[in-house]
Amino acid sequence: MSGKDKLPIFPSRGAQTLMKGRLVGAQKGHSLLKKKADALQMRFRMILSKIIETKTLMGEVMKEAAFSLAEAKFTTGDFNQQVLQNVQKAQIKIRTKKDNVAGVTLPVFESYQDGTDSYELAGLARGGQQLAKLKKNYQKAIKLLVELASLQTSFVTLDEVIKLTNRRVNAIEHVIIPRIERTLQYIISELDELEREEFYRLKKIQDKKRIARAKNDAFKAANKAAELLEEQASNILEENDEDLLF
Repeated sequence: MSGKDKLPIFPSRGAQTLMKGRLVGAQKGHSLLKKKADALQMRFRMILSKIIETKTLMGEVMKEAAFSLAEAKFTTGDFNQQVLQNVQKAQIKIRTKKDNVAGVTLPVFESYQDGTDSYELAGLARGGQQLAKLKKNYQKAIKLLVELASLQTSFVTLDEVIKLTNRRVNAIEHVIIPRIERTLQYIISELDELEREEFYRLKKIQDKKRIARAKNDAFKAANKAAELLEEQASNILEENDEDLLF
């Protein structure tokens, strides 16, 4: 096992407990990130389907709005300069909201009308119906454009976040967790080896102590036998035999 396959850590019981905690944390983080990626992917597909639907509808609405503009110009004449000269402020404005999806903030754009219609009397002489239809069609087109812009912004944001989350999930799954597991296996194998060495050392110490104890017992037995012999010899020498008279 090379140094890159495991974390640089000294094998001990504390390191084993630490690695087990890190492994549990990595697995839990991988599970949470996987759930987040799945939720983002689901919302991403939903937004993609809405974008396709909105773009399809957008073509029809813009085509209808263009026909309405042609009809209004044909009926009332050219009114572009009159409208441009009388514009003071925008009637349709956009406000921004925020939508939270699995911890990711997505901007949501909404269009709303500020104030009354300044051109509600336009076309009073002729072409009023065509102008009303024109305004209605272009308001619908603007609303769809704002919705499409909101969807496109959310689409780009989610795409970047999904790529980042998938990279993190893959890194935890294929790099971090295997490295921690290999480190844990290395610590367990080293601890087992240390236990075997300790057991062998204790066994050798016990053998040496047993040999030393046997030698000591033999030495004591020899000393005791020598003392007994000396005692018997001294007893023989100290015996007082009576003199024999011939």
